[in-house]
Amino acid sequence: MHLQLLKQRFHARFDLGSDQADISEIDKIFRNGVEFRGTTLWVLIFAIVIASIGLNVNSTAVVIGAMLISPLMGPIMALGYGAGINDSALMRSALFNLGLAAFISLLASTAYFLLTPLSQAHSELLARTTPSIWDVLVALFGGLAGAIGVTRREKSNLIPGVAIATALMPPLCTAGYGLAVGNLPFFLGAIYLFSINCVFIAIATLMMVRLMRLPSVKFLEERSRVQRRTLIGLVVLLTLVPSLFLAINLVQKEWFERNAARFVQEVLRAQPRVLLVAHAVDFPLRQIRASTVGETLSDADIQSLQEKMPGFGLAGVSLQVQQSGQQMPDVNALKKDLLQDLLQSNRTEVQTRESRIVALQDEVRELQRAVSTQLPVRQVYRELRAQFPQALQLDVAAGLGITQGLAGDDPHSLAGRPILLIHLQLPKLLGEAEQERLRKGLQVRTGLAQPDDVRLTVLEAPAVKMARSNRRRP
Repeated sequence: MHLQLLKQRFHARFDLGSDQADISEIDKIFRNGVEFRGTTLWVLIFAIVIASIGLNVNSTAVVIGAMLISPLMGPIMALGYGAGINDSALMRSALFNLGLAAFISLLASTAYFLLTPLSQAHSELLARTTPSIWDVLVALFGGLAGAIGVTRREKSNLIPGVAIATALMPPLCTAGYGLAVGNLPFFLGAIYLFSINCVFIAIATLMMVRLMRLPSVKFLEERSRVQRRTLIGLVVLLTLVPSLFLAINLVQKEWFERNAARFVQEVLRAQPRVLLVAHAVDFPLRQIRASTVGETLSDADIQSLQEKMPGFGLAGVSLQVQQSGQQMPDVNALKKDLLQDLLQSNRTEVQTRESRIVALQDEVRELQRAVSTQLPVRQVYRELRAQFPQALQLDVAAGLGITQGLAGDDPHSLAGRPILLIHLQLPKLLGEAEQERLRKGLQVRTGLAQPDDVRLTVLEAPAVKMARSNRRRP
């Protein structure tokens, strides 16, 4: 009972029939995407030119835009749909239109690359010249997603996403580039990638049509069914097998480059008195080439390095060392000289700063002595003590408002004006008007030039302030 319930829930969760469109609507969608004429044909040409420009200037965004407006998915998915419902006429029409679209795309892209002044093959172009099994997987699962998207009642962004993921346009543009510059490997690699996408998107559509059990146009005899399955299997096999070899070669190349990088880092760069200035890794020739300066390595030294290569997974790889014969300087002695120069420079700078600090301190002391003689600090203290006998604290001091680098003077000299600093703590705080009168009186008394030269701080006794705050609380 529980197993049956679990099975029902699983089926309901992954059921494709709940939002599937009507059979007639699905059939109409697949058939409408087959023909290339009029608007569709012009859109294809424009998309090819846009994709060619994107590949030419190495712009991923432009290439993606071209894939979004490309109508190439239509005949490919119609081919798989026709095979799924046994509609030979639809399959022939889809193959013809796909071939026509590929031919026109090759013409447009070749014409563009013949006319453009930019001929360098950037990364966007190179990425479409070496397909592998991963491109097969992308095309297969992309085709499965696309077939599901086409057969839904509510259309989503699945088809544009599949068009971007499977990248039908860039391989055709890369093939056109190969024709324009006479590069046969580029042309063959790009055409093979396009073939992979077409075959496995069609196969994925065929699988989804059979999975959703869409009705067939006619039922084939057993002999015809076997022949068709054999033909489809051969096409899949012929498309798949080269991608497997290319994938194996790609994996081997990555491992070779990774192991070579480890060997260079841990062995070649670790040689004492030898500096590795450049190195190159050649996977097809199974070779590592290194350029060095410094102490000349003997044949025995190079042979010793060669014997360490199997430990890095580089058995059978040859090591070619090109030595310039230039002697390297003593690195330790060079480091020692640099360190001594740095320490001497820092020591000189520190001594200069210390002497400057001492000079400034002397200037400050001289100014403070001058201020003390100018201001009657003791007389002001006695007068304020007589004026505020209730003061809890009274401090009077002479200070200096220091200005550095006055106009026309030495920029490192100190100058300033005397100021009077008064700190007064009273049981009852003085009002602002009273404080201002006191400040002005002290200014006149001391003969200071500015009112701000009298720095008056009047505070209220903490106990009185706390008592007042407690009285205000409800």
